[in-house]
Amino acid sequence: MTISKTQEKRLKDFVKNQYGQIAKKGKTCCNGVTVLQQARAIGYSPEELKRIPKSAIMGLGCGNPVGLASLKKGEKVLDLGSGGGIDVFLAANKVGEEGGVIGVDMTPEMIRKAKTNARKGGYKNVEFRLGEIENLPLQNSSVDVVISNCVINLSPDKRQVFSEAYRVLKPGGRMVVSDIVTDQELPDEIRKSFSAWAECIGGALTRKVYLDAIRKAGFSRIKILDEKVFLEEGISDKIKGRIISIKVEAKKGRKRRL
Repeated sequence: MTISKTQEKRLKDFVKNQYGQIAKKGKTCCNGVTVLQQARAIGYSPEELKRIPKSAIMGLGCGNPVGLASLKKGEKVLDLGSGGGIDVFLAANKVGEEGGVIGVDMTPEMIRKAKTNARKGGYKNVEFRLGEIENLPLQNSSVDVVISNCVINLSPDKRQVFSEAYRVLKPGGRMVVSDIVTDQELPDEIRKSFSAWAECIGGALTRKVYLDAIRKAGFSRIKILDEKVFLEEGISDKIKGRIISIKVEAKKGRKRRL
């Protein structure tokens, strides 16, 4: 489905409002479970969750990219769509004071919440910037690792997101993302639903198109680290069994591609 510039703006405004409301309420997007239960269900360990501010745990996401990124002391990390800061704080604990983590989010309420969480947690090696992941407020070749957790699917222009991730990565850097894809095209009625987009479903690409977008952005050594069928409550019968939680790693080569 092709999205016009007007539709794209309306869609982004809708998604921004939805996540702004979540930031204000501090509640999970998923009904029937607590934020801790949801966080554990998608891959966060109790030990990890104990070491970060409680209000950063919002029950959002579809995986634990920090757990797969093999972060090292001193590395600089960028989190695309950082929300309340859960992955930023987990990454900050791993890279230590010698390193640093930047979170970028388009929702002002999320940025304010994340900054408050950072102050309460005493984090000195984190920073949160308001911005869109299609136009990152960072310099070229400025980070070692890019992570993201179930946010890229919200963008109407995913190839641009991956191009921006490639731009800000240092040569030899890596990207590790958790996201939602599908095994086949979704029905138009779901593609056109802003609510389905905000629920991380309407904007999901097929697995092949998603991986091709990463490749076309310049990445190499693209590898699926894990994937499983996403079986959340409330998913329409028309798409049950077709929504997939995927974890992908990709590298930026040390030599410039011609």
